Amino acid sequence: MGLTIKKINKLEDLPNVGPAIAARLRVLGIDKPSDLPERDPYAMYDELNSITGQRHDPCLLDVFISVIRFMEGAPAKPWWKYTAQRKQRLGSVRNPVKSQTRIL
Repeated sequence: MGLTIKKINKLEDLPNVGPAIAARLRVLGIDKPSDLPERDPYAMYDELNSITGQRHDPCLLDVFISVIRFMEGAPAKPWWKYTAQRKQRLGSVRNPVKSQTRIL
């Protein structure tokens, strides 16, 4: 039988979350899995970067997406299954195509 929300009591019980990720979630004021539903993983990632004063590896955002989706009822998946989703969304938002300047 797979992992279900009913079996989740602490952050470290979540798929893809160990002590290091749990510590980052706690920095954001997330102390228990039930704090995750309805949170925006992209806003969480930006907030963590702001709080810590450093840009974290974008794979951390994939983990945030995975745990929120799980707590919203999606099946548990490895965090890297969300990488394409993150790249698709952020590719157009954070890396806009530069306009080409023509020199005459």
